[in-house]
Amino acid sequence: MKPKVFKEVIDLGDGREISIETGKLAKQAHGSVVVQSGKCMLLCTVVSNYEQKDLPFLPLTVDYREKFAAAGRYPGGFFKREARPSDGEVLTMRLVDRVLRPLFPKDYSAETQVMIQLMSHDENVMPEAMAGLAASAAIQLSDFPFECAISEARVGRVDGKFIINPTRAQLAESDLEMMIGASADSVMMVEGEMDEISEEDMVEAIKFAHEAIKVQIEAQHRLADAVGRKEVREYEGEHTDADLEKKVHDMTYDKVYAVAKDGSSKKERTEAFAAIKEEVKASFSEEELEEYGGLVSDYYRKAEKAAVRDLTLNEGLRLDGRKTNEVRDIWCEVDYLPSVHGSSVFTRGETQALATVTLGTSRDANQIDMPSQEGEERFYLHYNFPPFCTGEARPIRGTSRREIGHGNLAQRALKGMVPEDCPYTVRVVSEVLESNGSSSMATVCAGTMALMDAGVQMKKPVSGIAMGLISDGDSGKYAVLSDILGDEDHLGDMDFKVTGTADGITACQMDIKVKGLSYDILVNALKQARDGRLHILGKLTDTIAQPNADVKSYAPKMVSVRIPNEFIGAIIGPGGKVIQELQKETDTTIVINEDPETEEGIIEILGTGQEGIDAVLAKIDSVTFKPEVGSVYEVKVIKILDFGAVVEYVDAPGNEVLLHISELAWDRTDNVTDVVNMGDVIDVKYFGIDKRTRKEKVSKKALEPKPEGYQERKSSGGSRDNKGRDNRNRDKKRD
Repeated sequence: MKPKVFKEVIDLGDGREISIETGKLAKQAHGSVVVQSGKCMLLCTVVSNYEQKDLPFLPLTVDYREKFAAAGRYPGGFFKREARPSDGEVLTMRLVDRVLRPLFPKDYSAETQVMIQLMSHDENVMPEAMAGLAASAAIQLSDFPFECAISEARVGRVDGKFIINPTRAQLAESDLEMMIGASADSVMMVEGEMDEISEEDMVEAIKFAHEAIKVQIEAQHRLADAVGRKEVREYEGEHTDADLEKKVHDMTYDKVYAVAKDGSSKKERTEAFAAIKEEVKASFSEEELEEYGGLVSDYYRKAEKAAVRDLTLNEGLRLDGRKTNEVRDIWCEVDYLPSVHGSSVFTRGETQALATVTLGTSRDANQIDMPSQEGEERFYLHYNFPPFCTGEARPIRGTSRREIGHGNLAQRALKGMVPEDCPYTVRVVSEVLESNGSSSMATVCAGTMALMDAGVQMKKPVSGIAMGLISDGDSGKYAVLSDILGDEDHLGDMDFKVTGTADGITACQMDIKVKGLSYDILVNALKQARDGRLHILGKLTDTIAQPNADVKSYAPKMVSVRIPNEFIGAIIGPGGKVIQELQKETDTTIVINEDPETEEGIIEILGTGQEGIDAVLAKIDSVTFKPEVGSVYEVKVIKILDFGAVVEYVDAPGNEVLLHISELAWDRTDNVTDVVNMGDVIDVKYFGIDKRTRKEKVSKKALEPKPEGYQERKSSGGSRDNKGRDNRNRDKKRD
C-alpha cells in the first residue's frame, strides 16, 4: 500500500526553498524525515531506547555522514567503501550535538542516536546548514522527552546584504560565515569566521539568522501537528529529596564560598572542595550513603555551583581571586625549538600551548575529499589535547571530536591573516601542555607567534580570549567573565570564544546555556572580550613585533615560477629522468602543477640552500629560453668548426647556436680562429630563422660598423676560375 506522506515547505527567498517530508522512508525509526533543497536531500532518523542506563549523563550520539553515491562518485581508497568520518562530517556532528544535548532532561539516560545522511548532493546547496533542522524535525515526530524544537542556519553577507544558507559561490564573496543554532525564543549556539567585522555586525548577523530559524521551527510544528503528535514517553527519572538537598546545602555552602573566595590555585582549590565533599559524606551512615549517595554528590555539586556563582555576582570576585574583567598572567616565548621551521610557547595562567609551524610544497596540502566538497587546504591547523595536560591518565583512542572542533576554530581564526601569495603550504600544530580554561584560544595566540617566527608574512597578528557569563534571571544581575577558568566554563551560563586582530573579529564560537539572553548583554560581553583580546595582543607583539623577514636558515626556501605548458615535458624529461636528476643534484624538491585558467605550468622549488635553488632556476631558464629577433645576447664560444663557431648563451646555459664563419666579420675570414677562440665571450645579434638555411642565425659582424667602401660580393653566375670553385666547395662544406 502506498504510504501516506506529509510535507511542509519553507521559503528561503530568491526562489529557493526547503521541504520537510515524512511518512515514506525509515518508518521503524522513532522519527524520520527527508529534508530537501534543490537536489540536496538529507535523511535523518532518531531512535532512543526505552531502558534507562545507570549513567550520570545522556548517551547521545549524533552521526552525520555523506554518501559518495550522493554525488555520483566512488569512495577513495582500496576498499571503495565509506569508512571513518572526515573532519568535515565530525564538525557537522558537533554543530548539531551542541544544540540538541541541553534540551534533553538532565535525568534522561537512555541510549539515543540521531543519524543524518546526505543521500543526494546539489553543488549549489551546502548540506550541513540543514542538518540541525533535520534532527529537530525528526525528534518532533518522536515521543522523546525533548524541551522544544530548534533549527540551525548559516548566514553570509555579500555587498552588505545578509543571506540565509548561501551557496558556496556566494560564500566565497562573503565577509562572514556563521552557523547559528536557536530555539524560537533563544539563541543557543554560534560558530563562524569573519573578515575582521565589528561586534555590532556580528550581533546583527545573529539576529538575522534567528528570524529565519523561527520560520523553520514553525514548519516543524505544522508537520508534527499534521502527522499527529505522540505522547511523551514516561521514564524513571532521578529521585529527589528536598530535605536532603537543604541539609547538604546548609552544610557546604558557606565552606565552599570561603574556599572560592580564597583565590587559591586549581590544585589547592580542587583538594579543598574534595575535602568538603568527603566531610559531608562522612556525616551519613553507610546505609544512608548506599541509598542516597548519588543524591548527596549531586546536591553537593549544586551547592558548590551556587556558592561560586553568588561570589561573582555579589562581590565581583572569581575562583582565582581575579576581578571579572581581568586576564590571567601571560608569558610568551618564540624560537623555542631549535630544529623546527617556527615555534612558540604561550602560557596564560594554568593554560599552556606549544605551537609549531612546518613549511612545505603543494604536495603537502591537506586534501579534502567529501561528496559535498573537494579541494585542498594550503593552510591548516591541528590541535592535540593529551591527558597529562589536565593531570590525568586515560586511554588515547585517536583524535577526538573535541580536538577536531577546537583545531578548526583556531584554523578559521588565523587563516584569513595568511597572505594569499604565501608560496608555502603551512601546517600549524598546537600541543596543549597544560589546561585550565580556553586551550583553543591559547592555540590561536601560540599559532600567531609561531607563524611570525617562521617568517610567514601575516597581514596582522591574531589573539583570542574565552569569555563566560553568570546571570540571575530573577534580579537581572549578571557578570561577564574575561578569560574563564575550566570550572567557570562548567558553572556559567555562556561560554564564548572570540578571536580577532586589532581591527575586528576573525572567528567565534558560543554555547549559550541561559534562555532569552538579551542582545544588549551579548554586545556588552563582546565589547569586554575586545578589551581582553587587545590586552593579550599586546603581550604577543611585545614578544615578537612583526614576522621575521625570512625563513630560518635550516627551513626550506620556496621559489615559485610560471612557464608555458609546452616546456613542462622538457623539464620533467622521459620517465621523469630530468627532474629526478635535477632534484638529486641540487638537493631540492620540485613540484610542477598546471594552471588550467592561464595554461601555464607552476613550478615550486623547495630547498634549504640558495645555491641549489639557483641551479634549478638556471635550468628552467635554459629550457624555456627563447631569444627575441633583433636582440643582442652575450655568448661563449664552446666549439670551433671549419665553417664557424658553436656558441652558448651565457644567460641560458645549454642553449647553443652556430655562429657561421661568414657572420664573424665584414672582411673575408679564412680561419675561424682568426676572429674567435675557445672560451671567448662575445656579443651577437639574433636574427631568428634564416629562410635559406632554415636554421637560427646569429651575427657578430652585425654589431660592428661596416668598413668604409664595403660592397657585398655577388655571384657572377658564369664560368668560375679555380678560386671560385674552391670558394663554392667551401660554402657547401659550411652548410
